[in-house]
Amino acid sequence: MSNIYRAFENGKAFIPFITCGDPDLDTTERVVLEAVKNGADLIELGIPFSDPTAEGPVIQGANVRALRGGATTDRIFSLVRRIRQHTDTPMVFMTYANVVFSYGPDRFIGSCRDMGIDGLILPDLPYEEKDEFLPECHEHGVDLISFIAPTSENRIAMIAGEAEGFLYIVSSLGVTGQRNEIKTDIASIVKTVRENTDIPCAVGFGISAPEQAKRMASLSDGAIVGSAIIRIIEEYGKDSPSHVGEYVRQMKEAVMSAD
Repeated sequence: MSNIYRAFENGKAFIPFITCGDPDLDTTERVVLEAVKNGADLIELGIPFSDPTAEGPVIQGANVRALRGGATTDRIFSLVRRIRQHTDTPMVFMTYANVVFSYGPDRFIGSCRDMGIDGLILPDLPYEEKDEFLPECHEHGVDLISFIAPTSENRIAMIAGEAEGFLYIVSSLGVTGQRNEIKTDIASIVKTVRENTDIPCAVGFGISAPEQAKRMASLSDGAIVGSAIIRIIEEYGKDSPSHVGEYVRQMKEAVMSAD
């Protein structure tokens, strides 16, 4: 059984997204450990990329800062190995297909297994092209996590039926970023997912406030938050770990209070 399932064993999961290397890798390490200490069930670690097409301005800014600061794939791999000395909380990478291609898919995904990365999220990888990476993921025991978007419609059953790890439900059209209101009919998407798989699903894109997280968790198995956390890191820099920890604590409490 995938290690990712552990994130959903004890009720609703809270999943923070953190861009590695923003403002530096040492701060990222402390942010991750504070998030875990305050109840994060699974950590999404972003490997920065020069053209992050799924990201809004907040996470784009984090990518730019991380790359300027010298964050490379190899340095991020070293970071994960350090983090793994302190926690066995499930962790996944979120990055772009070009990052994996340029490193070499077998080398990249084999390294994920060796350092204890449980899954891989590639937002620019179309479902129909997932076989570009699936053989290596299966060989090395790394889950290739699929997206379901509001536009997936008649493809939801197909995507859910072949899902691994967990399903990432995109709450809104467009790029990542905080939204005042989420209008997508998440309930109907989750209903179709439930009819086709018992793999957990979590909702991301646009969630920032505890009440939003509670609502999304009440409809699914958990909530994913990125931009709101990156804003805290942008504001507080090297002093951000304790602030992120407090935010994670509040959000975890919110999702655990969901029906």
